[in-house]
Amino acid sequence: MNTRGTPPDATAAGPLALDGIHVPLVTPFDRAGNVAADALEALAHEVLDAGAAGIVALGTTAETAALDEAERDLVTEVCARVSGERGALLTVGAGASGTRAAEASLARLARWPGVGAALVTVPPFVRPSAAGVLAHFARLAGVSPVPLVVYHVPYRTGQPLDAAALRAVGSLAGVVGVKYAAGAIDQDTVALLGDLPAGFAVLAGDDAYVSPLLALGATGAVLASAHLATERFVELAAAWRAGDAARARTLGHALARVSAAAFAEPNPTVVKAVLHAQGRIPTPDVRLPLLPASPEAVAVTLKELAGI
Repeated sequence: MNTRGTPPDATAAGPLALDGIHVPLVTPFDRAGNVAADALEALAHEVLDAGAAGIVALGTTAETAALDEAERDLVTEVCARVSGERGALLTVGAGASGTRAAEASLARLARWPGVGAALVTVPPFVRPSAAGVLAHFARLAGVSPVPLVVYHVPYRTGQPLDAAALRAVGSLAGVVGVKYAAGAIDQDTVALLGDLPAGFAVLAGDDAYVSPLLALGATGAVLASAHLATERFVELAAAWRAGDAARARTLGHALARVSAAAFAEPNPTVVKAVLHAQGRIPTPDVRLPLLPASPEAVAVTLKELAGI
């Protein structure tokens, strides 16, 4: 079983740096509809140049459900190469609704030694009990080749977990953090951040709530909208870390408006359209069942970006 925070094949690597801003990369497509690997590689370098602490491959923002196995492998390969060159943390989305399928998904990550962590969603759709979720992650943590970051996103999984349940999962050896995307800041949010298991980090996962979550003690964030203003999100995290509340509040409100605009339509449609408008990816294309972003949503997002 993995020791907390230590890559299983590296005794001297030290704990994972689950802090700062991590960008869950989109999957750019070329005009023929194929994965634009060169654009993905360039985008990964751009966000790291702008101060991101790490990148995430095969998250929701990557349209992972619309990629075939070969495409998912290509995305992972590109991101592993960049993270290896840059010494940045690479987290890769893995897991499944069923525990056996999730084990198989995690096992494939051993093919890429540069993967530092796996982002594993709370089992979607089946809605197990909290005890079932705990047993699921205990099994996965025991076999995973890399440490686990739990992805808590109840408005997608249909599985809400209270602070006590997340604390129990976070106490498992091999589970090093949670991407917290509960859709609100409520009593469970406050309770969790007020009493975290040792070595268990909270990464803000709701873009619009990143500033208050950082204020409450989150160590960093995984944010799709950080594609568009990486330096500013990095600055926000640094301001809260330094205790510069005045600067953090002002910047946090401005970035919340950017995030609200970027999420006005299903993610990552607006993010990809803005990246294309900025000349950073070859097309704004998404795959069905997503539809392209509206011109109005793109215009609003660009306007908000111009104001930060």
